[in-house]
Amino acid sequence: MKLHTLKPAKGSVKSKKRVGRGAGSGTGGTSTRGHKGAQSRSGYSQKAGFEGGQMPLQRRVPKYGFKNINRIEYKPINLDAIELLATSKNLSVINLEALVSNGLASKNDKIKVLGRGELTKSVQVEAHAFSSKAIADIEKVGGKATKLA
Repeated sequence: MKLHTLKPAKGSVKSKKRVGRGAGSGTGGTSTRGHKGAQSRSGYSQKAGFEGGQMPLQRRVPKYGFKNINRIEYKPINLDAIELLATSKNLSVINLEALVSNGLASKNDKIKVLGRGELTKSVQVEAHAFSSKAIADIEKVGGKATKLA
């Protein structure tokens, strides 16, 4: 099999219907558009979401809630992930570069450290935000929690 020998499956490709090519073609006359009305005219285009005069779906369904444009979206990293990273890679400083290089975050993420899990190794953690439990657990084992700008 080569690229120049590839063909679509038999019966999967149909030729385009040529409309308006005389009465003998079966699609002459009104060219399958029916008689009169906007849809039979050239240049007709229906508004997006138009349902023939029926109340459209986007107006039937009520509006709900709002998106806060000032919300800061944090990537959550728990203490158990930091413990695993610190012990497996033997790191004493867990910062954004360490998290990105180990696949726990991407470079544009804002990091928030949360308090799930146990921390046994003393590490210096740098992140954009911390939960109060995370700060307490990090400092309990002699580590340091540093907030980034």
